[in-house]
Order: sequence, then C-alpha cells, then structure tokens
Amino acid sequence: MLATDVIKRPIITEKATHASSELGQYVFEVDRRATKLDIRNAIEELYKVGVVAVNTRNRKGRFRRYRYGLVQLPSVKHAMVRVKEGEKIELF
Repeated sequence: MLATDVIKRPIITEKATHASSELGQYVFEVDRRATKLDIRNAIEELYKVGVVAVNTRNRKGRFRRYRYGLVQLPSVKHAMVRVKEGEKIELF
C-alpha cells in the first residue's frame, strides 16, 4: 500500500491536541487493512520523523436513526503514533 493510501486524515480534537503537545502522540484515521508496520512506515515517509510506538483501535460503526430508517455508519480505524523526543509533526 502507498503511504497516502494508509493515512486518511489526522484527527484534530481537544484530547488529541493535548496529547500531541504534552506527550508527542498524534492520532490519525487509517485504512482498516493497514498493520502497525504499514502505519509506521507511512508516517516516517510522509512526515520525516522517527516513530517510537504505534497503537491502534477499531471503532465499530454505530447505528443512527433517520427519518427513513436505521442506518449503520462505517467502521473506522484510528492509530495513535508516538514520535521520538524532540520531533514534531506539523499538521496545520
């Protein structure tokens, strides 16, 4: 897989912003088929930083009730990436 296919988008929330400034962790939405090694290689290639650890979680798509019935939203995979001390990823 190409690096641009693995990493879909960064997750910018209050919790993720705090983790990036204090702990050096960044959160990305990634392809569901990507492994931790794929994610590590993609981050190192795209952002030119050293990756210390990659943690992943799968969020099951929840059901939403709309006017026309019950719909299941798609499942997504998030990756929490910790970079080496002193290195940063510029997301903005």
